[in-house]
Amino acid sequence: MSGFDSPKILIQNGIVMDGGGNPWFRSDIAIENGRIKANGKLMEFEPDVRLDASGLVVCPGFIDIHTHTDYNLIINPKAESKIRQGVTTELGGNCGQSPAPLRGEALEEALRMAERFDYELTWRSFGEFLGKTEEKGCALNFASLVGHGTVRECVIGGEARDPTDDEMEEMKDLVEASMQEGAFGMSTGLMYPPGCFSDRAEVAELCKVVARYGGIYATHIRRRGQGLRNWGLMTPRVDTLLEAVREGIEIGEMSGTAVQLSHHKAMGKANWGKVKDTLALVESARLRGLDVTCDQYPYTAGSAGLSSMLPPWAHEGGREKMLERLQDAETRARLREDTIENVEGIMAEYGWDTAYVSSVRSEKNQDLVGKNLKEVGDIRGKHPCDASFDLLIEEGGSVGAVYFGMCEEDVQTVMKNRNVMVGSDGSSIAPYGLLGRGKPHPRSYGTFPRILGRYVRELKILSWEEAIRKMSSLPAQKLGLWDRGLIRPGMCADVVVFNPRTVKDRATFDNPHRYAEGIEHVLVNGVQVIERGEHTGQL
Repeated sequence: MSGFDSPKILIQNGIVMDGGGNPWFRSDIAIENGRIKANGKLMEFEPDVRLDASGLVVCPGFIDIHTHTDYNLIINPKAESKIRQGVTTELGGNCGQSPAPLRGEALEEALRMAERFDYELTWRSFGEFLGKTEEKGCALNFASLVGHGTVRECVIGGEARDPTDDEMEEMKDLVEASMQEGAFGMSTGLMYPPGCFSDRAEVAELCKVVARYGGIYATHIRRRGQGLRNWGLMTPRVDTLLEAVREGIEIGEMSGTAVQLSHHKAMGKANWGKVKDTLALVESARLRGLDVTCDQYPYTAGSAGLSSMLPPWAHEGGREKMLERLQDAETRARLREDTIENVEGIMAEYGWDTAYVSSVRSEKNQDLVGKNLKEVGDIRGKHPCDASFDLLIEEGGSVGAVYFGMCEEDVQTVMKNRNVMVGSDGSSIAPYGLLGRGKPHPRSYGTFPRILGRYVRELKILSWEEAIRKMSSLPAQKLGLWDRGLIRPGMCADVVVFNPRTVKDRATFDNPHRYAEGIEHVLVNGVQVIERGEHTGQL
């Protein structure tokens, strides 16, 4: 939606980087009715608001193509951590999980989330969720994928098996309804349950539905660990990075969908350096006519639930079954052996002391937030694996964690590739209220300014213009947002004005709830949401 309550705005004397990767130029920008009206030296345009951009960069609003904001805009529609980075559009519903459709076990899990964060769950379909978000209002543009894992939970629950023919038709119907109601495509989380219980034929069949509507297939690929046993009961053996990337590309080829490889990286020392090979696979696929691209966040640590350390068979049947297995002595012993192999295989360079607890639900365990797993074990007088199992039991399976396991050289290699765009893998949160709890990954606050400040200004890994292309026109092209991502007359007025001398991230792993610096003004559909670095409250 654009143009409502939007004044006539003139941005003057700016250094314009238009989003297309072209060299910068100086120009005024006229904005009217929520769209860019004209570029150039605009002497005759009479604005309601003048913004002096002397010495500042003017560019398209940043499009965060990989987020987990989802329910957060219901909790806090101001989207503080993202809009203050210059993000004007977010794509949610990633890694196989989306806020709709909801029935069966998917609905049960969504109701637990609503109770935890104290909001009313009034929707069931994808369209109803988008309607609720629009009704409440939000500070940026929001789009979403439909999650394959969510659809599977609706129909099959947490069972580790293939769908029956009837169940497959039901899943296809849910995906089709979601696409008709506004989904931009489908995502998978093939490392996580229940996605890990599906094979590529199942995913490709659902992607054929997505392809009919021109949607994309975004995939969190299967486990990247090296030398791990074949844990998944119904899962094809895919336990190397290259095989997992090939699977993602093949699903796109089988179904006719454009592929987005989510948060592209090489986790675990055994895989370091292989990103050169995975990026070559992407380029080869593109030469064959397949639309394959990637996104990336600029950090050497990732984040997921603590339960993601467990093998897939531990999750069969859902959360309650997982907790039962953790409390059964015989099964727990087997889980312990497999989990230690997994963690020490992936984090061989680091160890248990470089994975830390980022969030818990209960008050009694808040003192463990920010502690690494070795420290948790020391506090409890147990091996870190045993202490982690106990913590999962006490928290009903809901424990957030941050995992180190990547190398900086790989981060830079991926970043420089022309087929890679920026995606935070974070959420719209804030340093206050329900979304200000814990010690989340700093990417939710710092991804885009970190690239501009550290990797462009300081390390010169990218040019300013190329970095902005990766944040604007490239994701806009992938999503088919043909009226966003560029500074051109007629485009929606999603615009960022930032100071190239001061822009930087301030969020750290120790102190993540800190807003970025140097983002002076942010306009969404011609409405000024950030003015001189402060949130105006506009939705």
